[in-house]
Amino acid sequence: MATEQQGEQQRGRGDRGGRGDGRGRGEGRGRRDREEKDSDLIDKLVHINRVAKVVKGGRRFGFAALVVVGDGNGKVGFGHGKAREVPEAIRKATDAAKRALVKIPLKDGRTLHHEVRGHHGAGKVLVRPAPAGTGIIAGGPMRAVFEALGVGDVVSKSLGTSNPYNMVRATFDALKNQQSPRMVAARRGRSVSEILARREDQSAEASA
Repeated sequence: MATEQQGEQQRGRGDRGGRGDGRGRGEGRGRRDREEKDSDLIDKLVHINRVAKVVKGGRRFGFAALVVVGDGNGKVGFGHGKAREVPEAIRKATDAAKRALVKIPLKDGRTLHHEVRGHHGAGKVLVRPAPAGTGIIAGGPMRAVFEALGVGDVVSKSLGTSNPYNMVRATFDALKNQQSPRMVAARRGRSVSEILARREDQSAEASA
């Protein structure tokens, strides 16, 4: 009788262990999927700033990082993080950027649809589409945004401050105001072909 009870107890522990292993395998697969998804993203370190806090006995140093993350196919985001060490500040900024990804409509997957201005505080930027082969004509912080976004041809100019935080925010303000012909057609209740035809007529009149 004692032997049968011990066998039942061992089988019960084995069942519980099996269920626990199943949950662990499921969690492991989900974690691997998230890691593979994150590995497809492009991260650009834009700026690192060292800050100091005066405390009793001296100064305590910390670091602030600004990071831009994108998938190279129309999604981009930025984030900043603070920590006592540089790697930890970069990790926090990268995590914040991944949580703030936004979708930007691109023309032919290589440039923007139209000229647009953006501003944030003292930061002012002008962004224009460009023909194939132009490349990315932009400064440091703005270049990082376009490379992460996947834009191959663009012309941009910073008209305000050179502060990287304000430049990046102004660039995102400009990108969020981008509208594709499909978006304009849906808003006006027209077809995409009508919108494109009207745009071609306006371009011809401007060139004439």
